[in-house]
Amino acid sequence: MPDAVQIGIGFALIVTGWSEGTLGASNQYEEKRLVGPEEARSGTKRSPHLLDVTMFWSPWSGGVARYLRSKRDWIARCSHWSHTIVAPGSSTAETLGFAAPPLPLSGGYRFPLRREATARLIAQQQPDLIEVGDPYRCAWSALDAGRRLGVPVTAFYHSNVESLAGIWLPGARPVVRRYLRHLYQHFDAVFAPSQWAVDALRSLGLDNAVFQPHGVDCNLFHPRHHDPAWRGELGFNPADVVLLYAGRFAPEKNLDRMAAAVDRLGPPYFLVAIGDGARPPRGDRVRVLPFQPDASALARALASADVFVHTGDQETFGLAPLEALACGTPVIARASAGLTDLIDGRAAFGVERSDVSALAEAIAEIAPMAASMRVDARARALEFNADRAFARLFNRYAALCASAPAVKARVRERSYAA
Repeated sequence: MPDAVQIGIGFALIVTGWSEGTLGASNQYEEKRLVGPEEARSGTKRSPHLLDVTMFWSPWSGGVARYLRSKRDWIARCSHWSHTIVAPGSSTAETLGFAAPPLPLSGGYRFPLRREATARLIAQQQPDLIEVGDPYRCAWSALDAGRRLGVPVTAFYHSNVESLAGIWLPGARPVVRRYLRHLYQHFDAVFAPSQWAVDALRSLGLDNAVFQPHGVDCNLFHPRHHDPAWRGELGFNPADVVLLYAGRFAPEKNLDRMAAAVDRLGPPYFLVAIGDGARPPRGDRVRVLPFQPDASALARALASADVFVHTGDQETFGLAPLEALACGTPVIARASAGLTDLIDGRAAFGVERSDVSALAEAIAEIAPMAASMRVDARARALEFNADRAFARLFNRYAALCASAPAVKARVRERSYAA
């Protein structure tokens, strides 16, 4: 079974990381703050430097990449920080790359293996704070680099590793829990995007979990992108009910259930799926479109569909559903894990059961009323405005840096309105 092989590879590498998972075990560096050449020559203070590192970076899609791009854009507009994204693969205009083999059937991800080399690359960038976006090899490299430089290191809990292990390797779940606690206890903070994720981390015995919801750019994702011509371009009639999914085509998204529900409902229901990956939905009433890198074009699709549907049940949050709400489109999602933070019963609706019948019933009940829910959908998204979310996050970064003597001098006394 290819997907089980993929998860098995990831689990084996977690165990490999654990076997070397003593902080600094592969780090032969002196534990002191390095001074950059420009600072050494002039004695001037540079802007604080944030470095994000993650293996969850794909050229095509993925929630982590969207989070990092949104953060980068916010920094450019609103902050005095500088920002570097380090990710496996070739360097691009967006990322500083490093060698790592492709991870089969993952939708473009690569798996770093060289812990020390990655730590050295991170340290060479002279960051004042490091944030890691996965719990695998990059996490240990980030900790090694942070210890070398004397800077804070944080993690963001993007991936529900425990639940994925429970699906594919049920007996491994206790081992994964012990590993996550062993890893995350070393971080200055572990940011969790939903209350469910906070509770999951605290159930591991961690006291450094911090509730930090994701935000959405409500100026970019906006109801003004609604365009009836979008439906016509895809061959739909005005009377058709167009459901939309946007994201990775991965097994844990349960897209087969989505396709089966639309097939069961029959006319006038159709599903449009935008994304990339090994498991696209299939069916006579399904239209699959490629990953859309243009955020404005994606917003046009989100604003022009009748309902956004999400059947994943392993999410730590739900960024794509939130973007749909910002575009004024109501959401139907599994009432599971981090998606529950979005469900309000007015424009974001939860499906308690995982079976196809429950999903089809929810669609049939909600879709006819979707047009009357658009104002409520937009109002729900405004509660997660990206400006507010990132202001809180960077105030937390500044507080962490202020507690690190090597960094404090470079972080000016400035707070962001949250």
